[in-house]
Amino acid sequence: MKFFIDTANLKDIQEAVELGVLDGVTTNPSLMAKEGIKGTDAVMSHYRQICELVDGDVSAEVIATDYDGIIREGEALADLHPNIVVKVPMIKDGIKAIKYFSEKGIKTNCTLIFSAGQALLAAKAGATYVSPFVGRLDDIGHDGLQLIQQIVDIFSNYGYPTQVLAASVRHVPHLIQCAELGADVVTCPLNVITGLLSHPLTDKGLATFLADHKKVNG
Repeated sequence: MKFFIDTANLKDIQEAVELGVLDGVTTNPSLMAKEGIKGTDAVMSHYRQICELVDGDVSAEVIATDYDGIIREGEALADLHPNIVVKVPMIKDGIKAIKYFSEKGIKTNCTLIFSAGQALLAAKAGATYVSPFVGRLDDIGHDGLQLIQQIVDIFSNYGYPTQVLAASVRHVPHLIQCAELGADVVTCPLNVITGLLSHPLTDKGLATFLADHKKVNG
C-alpha cells in the first residue's frame, strides 16, 4: 500500500518525507486555502515546492467544471512537474477530460467518488487513480469501507489498472481497514500516519527495557 499525505502544509510534508514512508501527496482548494495560498501564481508556485519535496505523485486539483476549462487548467498543472497528477471532479465533463488526459499520457485522479458506478466510469475513461471518500460517507450514515471493498472487487474482476486511492481517511482504524480491503493507496493527515507508531504496550515495554538497563548499567 502507498501512503500519501493529504495536505498543502510544507512542514507536515517534510516530516512525512523524513519518516521515510511517504509515496505522494494529495491536495485540494480547501487545503490550499487553509495554508493561506491565494491566487493562481501562488498556487502554482506552491505545487512546485511540494514536488521538490516529494519523490512521488502529487495530486493538483482543477477548479474549472467545464470541459474546456478542465483541459486548460489540467495541461497547465501537468506542465509544472513530471510528478503532477491532475485531480478532476467526478462530473460528466470531468470524465470526458480524463479520457482526453489518458490519451495524452497525463496522469489523473478522479475525486469526489461516492459510488462504485462513479469509480467504474472513471476507470473506463482511463483514470490513474479514483478517490472514494470514506469518512464523508460515514458522516451520512453509509459504510465508506464497504465502498472501498466494492471498487477493489470490481477493478479486480476486470483487470482495470486504475488504483483505488482511499480518501477522507480520518484515523488509524480507517487506514488499517483500507489496507485489509486491498486499497492501493491511502491518503490522510500526518497524524494518522504517525498514529501507526503508537501502542501502549510498546511504550510500556520500552520503559521497562530502559529501566532494566539502568539497573544493570547504572
